[in-house]
Amino acid sequence: MRRVLILGGTAEARTLAAELSGELSGRGVHVVSSLAGRVSNPRLPVGEVREGGFGGPDGLAAWLAAERIDALVDATHPFAARMTASAAEASARTGVPLLVLRRPGWREGPGDTWQRVPSLHAAAARLSEAATQPSEAAAPPDGGPVRVFLTTGRRSLPVFTGLAGVWLLARSVDPPEPPVPDHVHVLLDRGPYTVEGERALIREHRLDVLVTKDSGGPMTTAKLVAARELGLPVIMVDRPPLPAGVRLVETAAEAAAWAQG
Repeated sequence: MRRVLILGGTAEARTLAAELSGELSGRGVHVVSSLAGRVSNPRLPVGEVREGGFGGPDGLAAWLAAERIDALVDATHPFAARMTASAAEASARTGVPLLVLRRPGWREGPGDTWQRVPSLHAAAARLSEAATQPSEAAAPPDGGPVRVFLTTGRRSLPVFTGLAGVWLLARSVDPPEPPVPDHVHVLLDRGPYTVEGERALIREHRLDVLVTKDSGGPMTTAKLVAARELGLPVIMVDRPPLPAGVRLVETAAEAAAWAQG
């Protein structure tokens, strides 16, 4: 029986697991989905599920060999660069073919005011400039702190907490590690979100700028629409590049066809 390992707890990973389990289970395909275990109460895919890390590329390569995996699909979050690098290295060592499944990134449209940056630290530097230079687009008109809608995940919070003149509304699925500074308000929530809800949130907290990662997908686009409608500038963190030579597809259907061999 052909064995396929899917890495990731994304919506794309769950869709792929459902397609492979439903359409191909009767044709000799066994699917194992691997979740990192970093999110409490995750949405589980159909079929066999493995939780926890592998111990880097060495551990993943050993697991692939021990479990006789025939194909590996990396459907992790577009910013899970370390996992993708481990998958590429383990694939090269074992000869197990690797495919990366990533949803398309977001594109700036009419009415958007985006500043693309290459990293979280570059985004923090832009906020620091806005707090010290009133001419910056993200600077508040009343001269108070820059009020930031931060949606880059709880693990990125330390990058932004040391900025002078910046107040943060940080939204995440799980709470960040304590202590949380006084100038940070944590909002625990899980998408999908609505444009109406995002507009209300921006107005309620008098937010000046949105900082987000180019995750793509429809679940969290409402914040971008609300920012456009309210004239809020967006600092968009670009995705990390893929390892050289890795094949990329953007839909679960493409990945399912590839996984058949």
